[in-house]
Amino acid sequence: MTASPIWHPFTQHGRGEPIPQVARAEGAILHTADGRRIVDAISSWWVTTHGHCHPRIMAAIAEQAGKLDQIIFAGWTHEPAEAVARGLRQLMPDELTRVFFSDSGSTSVEVALKMALGFWANTERSRHKILVLEHAYHGDTVGAMSVGARGVFNAAYSPLLFDVETLPFPHGDGAATLEKLTALCRDEPAALIVEPLICGAGGMKIYDAAILADMRRICSAHEVLFIADEVMTGWGRTGTLLACEQAGIVPDILCLSKGLTGGAVPLAVTMATEAIFAAHLSQDRARMFFHSSSYTANPLACAAAAANIAIWQEEPVLERIARLAENQARLLEKLAHNPRVRNARRAGTITAFEIEDQRGGYLSDLGPRLLSRFREADLLLRPLGNTVYTMPPYCISDEDLALIYDGIAETVAHC
Repeated sequence: MTASPIWHPFTQHGRGEPIPQVARAEGAILHTADGRRIVDAISSWWVTTHGHCHPRIMAAIAEQAGKLDQIIFAGWTHEPAEAVARGLRQLMPDELTRVFFSDSGSTSVEVALKMALGFWANTERSRHKILVLEHAYHGDTVGAMSVGARGVFNAAYSPLLFDVETLPFPHGDGAATLEKLTALCRDEPAALIVEPLICGAGGMKIYDAAILADMRRICSAHEVLFIADEVMTGWGRTGTLLACEQAGIVPDILCLSKGLTGGAVPLAVTMATEAIFAAHLSQDRARMFFHSSSYTANPLACAAAAANIAIWQEEPVLERIARLAENQARLLEKLAHNPRVRNARRAGTITAFEIEDQRGGYLSDLGPRLLSRFREADLLLRPLGNTVYTMPPYCISDEDLALIYDGIAETVAHC
């Protein structure tokens, strides 16, 4: 068989590791071309919420495909995009009045950063510095890499990255984080960007909602724009529609993607307050917001997103999430008794822990061994170094959830 010419993301092809071919999927289950049944324990990289090939979402895409496939969105519109915007205005905080479409989590962050800098430029106040959290990850485009943690992910591209000010991760009561944020805010930065409650790719590191609320309060007191990157945490992952809800806060700018379409097709939005929009509103064309892509608000993707929003509005999604979170908590507690498991933790439907490992970190030698064993156990799990996490679709059965934790326990015992 001829080797595939595909260059896969986050894959070191020099290791020659197998790359299974998935033929179809339904609910929380993937079926490979060679007949294996794989339990999707990470929602296919955190995107699949209601389950693979959800009937309502698939039907919406199919119906839209017979009407309108693509149209330029600069100066034109279409009903699926309008439906998504209306639905988001109903679901999301009232203060977030404007919806800007893009294509992925990374681009939603790029848009947010440009909105923040454009706001200050158009109000003729010179603010440029961006504040970030230690261990942050916001994507792999240049701006998103710049506001993420520096390390092996982006070392080769460091000449492209702009300077930021980094706050320490908010351990415990977050005193050191809040103290440094207060000090940096006196220098009038443009914005702070955070992943609310949990830093995902940085190791599923969880912090308290009260600290998130305090960060928002400090930013507001100093007129620093607050950007919430809810690309991963949004759409119920932490137990509420948005993680920000648990802190009782509303950001100035909100980034959404992944679960926006239920995970079916790529789409993202960046929502902003009216003040952000108004700063770009003028008869002067030079003050417009200069950002787009060819597939902005693609009608097929918007049809999927509109169907997802309808599911949230019409079905008991939060009840499903609460039940999954309860089951996850029970299974994680049992797993936490394993002597090799460290720092077992949970945020809503996300669980994580570290396996005792001398090297640790993303390039831990343990990581590839874990990945191989999980693959052999018919589980889609992708450890972050020696950090193992789960984030299954909300539809997963109790039996398949138990398979995940049994497989993890067996793997931990033999790695």
